[in-house]
Amino acid sequence: MIAFTDVSVRYPRQPRSALDGVTLVAERGVVTAVVGPNGSGKSTLVRALLGRVPLAGGDIALEGRSMRGMARDAIARRVAVVTQREEPTFPISVRDYVTLGRLPHRGTWARDTAADRAAVHDALGRTEMLALAHRPVHELSGGEWQRVRFARALAQAGDAFVADEPTTFLDVAHEMAVFELVGAVAREGRAVLMVSHQLNLVARFADRLVLLHDGRVAAAGSVDEVMRGDVLERVYQWPLVVTRDPAVGAPALVPLRKPTPPPTVP
Repeated sequence: MIAFTDVSVRYPRQPRSALDGVTLVAERGVVTAVVGPNGSGKSTLVRALLGRVPLAGGDIALEGRSMRGMARDAIARRVAVVTQREEPTFPISVRDYVTLGRLPHRGTWARDTAADRAAVHDALGRTEMLALAHRPVHELSGGEWQRVRFARALAQAGDAFVADEPTTFLDVAHEMAVFELVGAVAREGRAVLMVSHQLNLVARFADRLVLLHDGRVAAAGSVDEVMRGDVLERVYQWPLVVTRDPAVGAPALVPLRKPTPPPTVP
């Protein structure tokens, strides 16, 4: 379980906090999705979890233990993360890159074990990247690179899985496959925290939603509790209606055109 308790983050020289007293819980076996408009604090939430930005207040705990005192390698063994942005810095094959996810478990200089190789093979298979295992990562398309990064996090394993906009650059089929994988990871018993702007897809796959607005929790609860027209219209500042997905019955957001003012008559 990942628990944020009254977490606040403020970047230097900024007029307001990026996160202001955020409290949420991502439980094991559940997909908890964090949604909200641009600048609402979604990615800052992940940076705070990774220790990339200092907390101005509050605490983040993993399985009841504060992460403030945890060593970075201990966190890496327990929390796998797909960040929003990452570029390869040197030539490396897809398989070798995914194998990097096993470093927290075996150390930098130790040999791969049978368990390491099995975890890497399974991760490549689940992301449909086995056929490209020997290709250099710098030759991948944007969508392939995103799937490889997802595979590395799957190989890393651990108690929790965190993904910040994991479907960027993916086509419809692979986007759906990633959301299906996220659900499977939760069913395996891990805590899943996913940041996404894909509200309609999130509504089909998430168990709980946390809606951020201006660094604060604007709404939290089940999909039906958060995906309400009055709530979303207030946060996104755009006319919309919430209907039902005809395929699965989940709430679905439909943005509306703003009324066009009548032409002025000279």
